[in-house]
Amino acid sequence: MTASLGLCHASGARAEPSHGRPPVPVDPHAEVLELKNGAQLAPPVVVDILSVSGDLSGDSGREESNESIKLTLQSEVLFAKDSAELGDRADARIAQVADEIREQAPKKVTVRGFTDDLGTYAHGKTLSAQRAEAVHKALAAKLGGPGITYEVVGMSEDNPVADNSTEEGRKKNRRVEISFERGNQS
Repeated sequence: MTASLGLCHASGARAEPSHGRPPVPVDPHAEVLELKNGAQLAPPVVVDILSVSGDLSGDSGREESNESIKLTLQSEVLFAKDSAELGDRADARIAQVADEIREQAPKKVTVRGFTDDLGTYAHGKTLSAQRAEAVHKALAAKLGGPGITYEVVGMSEDNPVADNSTEEGRKKNRRVEISFERGNQS
């Protein structure tokens, strides 16, 4: 024996109760949902959604989930070639990142530097660490005060996001990623 949920009337937004069950919102264009006696719908589940975006120039990117945010800045925006000294355009971008970190108020911020696979791995490790540290220092100066701990890592050519066989791919791999939790999560 099955219980049937009735369709809602044209003016109503809920189905009529069926066999003593509470009203259930229904799409008036959907088919009738039938459940066997004693059957219940599973509880709703919150799904963590990942959102990825970037600007048209490819100079920055953003990944968001329910728990965290990761901002990616291409090295060409921040540094001259083979340098860890922040360039003229870096200050404005780092200020934007600092504003977002301030808004989210995380306890920890991770800054990771990456290079392409040109040159030696050791050179890439050193350069990526120096670049991550330069961004860390600039962020810390803009955010001021205690309260945030930083993890600063040079990743060299590890974890490429594009193919290193083309200049376009290598450009995408030369980046600094800044990640932090949303809100004041523990």
